[in-house]
Amino acid sequence: MQIFGFLGSWLGYILWGIFYLFKNFSVSIILFTVLVRLLMFPFTIKQQKTMAKTSKLSKKQKEIQEKYANNREKMQEEMNKLYEKENVKPGGGCLTMIVPLIVLLGVFYAVSYPLSNTLHLDSDSINSAIAYVDTIPGYASSIGSTYQEISFLRIFPNIMNTEAIQGIFSSSDISTIEMFYNGFNTFGVDLLSVPREYGLLSPMILFPVLCFLSNVLSQVITTKLNGNQAAQQQQGCMKAMIYILPLFSAYIAYTVPAAVGFYWIVSALISLVQSIFISKIYSPTQITAKSEAQHIALMYENEAKVPYVYAPHELKSAKNSKSKNTGKKKK
Repeated sequence: MQIFGFLGSWLGYILWGIFYLFKNFSVSIILFTVLVRLLMFPFTIKQQKTMAKTSKLSKKQKEIQEKYANNREKMQEEMNKLYEKENVKPGGGCLTMIVPLIVLLGVFYAVSYPLSNTLHLDSDSINSAIAYVDTIPGYASSIGSTYQEISFLRIFPNIMNTEAIQGIFSSSDISTIEMFYNGFNTFGVDLLSVPREYGLLSPMILFPVLCFLSNVLSQVITTKLNGNQAAQQQQGCMKAMIYILPLFSAYIAYTVPAAVGFYWIVSALISLVQSIFISKIYSPTQITAKSEAQHIALMYENEAKVPYVYAPHELKSAKNSKSKNTGKKKK
């Protein structure tokens, strides 16, 4: 988890820079997520190309598996030949999937730990402030440690003038925290509020609901955009995961400050827009067709490099053979 905190700290500088310009957390989170997606775009394209190659090989792989079902050693040997022939590296797409995942987790840490990773306040001061809040009746945080910093921001205006807080943070830090707090009250909604505290009939329930719908929509449409074959390969538990993970995210969004749910909604929608854009330009069909065209062009290029050798004896032999055949036909 330490690597995500480290990455979240670096990404937090970007988030803070955007927030400092707009003084609005909602706008900042949208621009910040778009910027991170743009930075990860080359990895996304690489992943799309890997998926296209894998889809192309799936039929041949199935034929090899059926042909050598009783001989695993021969099956693996033929698989390796296929990978070498098609210039595909097994597991080559892992890096393109892992790097964006690590970065997105870093983004999550930048959002979830605003005092540490966005404002970059002293960790001892943050821990002391949270410990102090836990001693105040009625202010003790009821959410997990992951979201304690967001919870602290929520009550900060009520305790910012106390001697304890004045002794923990400098006047400059207090002014910065206060400015950051004011940025969460945007569009008439307090993103530091917890939907669970308002009940199921409150407008705040829209955050977990939209969190669920946006994630399901993003996954379903992305799967369809990647082709019917990918959709058919998802069976049983894989199809269930399309709904289970978003449902779990919605539950978390219901029990933590709305800022977290808002980030997940924005991230899912931007991911969906990115998938649609990529499908138009880098669809599996287009990538496969381009790959085939490049393969054919390479074959012609290699043939052109083969030097021409004049062989008169072969030409004479061919003429004699032709003459004999002609004579036989006349007879």
